Amino acid sequence: MIHIYPMTADDREEVLTMMRTFYASPAVSTNGSEEIFASDFYECISDSPYLEGFMIADGDEIAGYGMLAKSYSTEFGRPCIWIEDLYLKPEQRGKGFGSAFLQFVTGRYCGALIRLEVEPENEKAVSAYYRNGFDTLPYTELKKAAEPELLCCCGKSRN
Repeated sequence: MIHIYPMTADDREEVLTMMRTFYASPAVSTNGSEEIFASDFYECISDSPYLEGFMIADGDEIAGYGMLAKSYSTEFGRPCIWIEDLYLKPEQRGKGFGSAFLQFVTGRYCGALIRLEVEPENEKAVSAYYRNGFDTLPYTELKKAAEPELLCCCGKSRN
């Protein structure tokens, strides 16, 4: 029986181990770092309004984890939930855990736009997302990290 539940502090080592594997795989374009993994996990188990973390299990056996980031899409005029991470252990893939997690997210955030990124070479994941009702947006996503020492827009230091 598939069970999806919020991460807790007790899940730390299991999640960090899975994150190391996930971010070292071709499914992710960046490698992450121990500092980022620890920060992400902390945000998932804190009262952060931005990030939620969930464990995906089959009974007592952990199958994977997922992390959701919350925002708002002015383009679509509704809340937006980004599936930031969805990792399943290799031996658990193809058993319905991914689809169950996608259905869980859709049910939890009725009416929200659910978005995610996937490496095109990850053909099994792309196929699974299409089977679960996702379609491709015609965008190129760009990024720029603001320097931490810069002032916020309101003139206050971030620290």
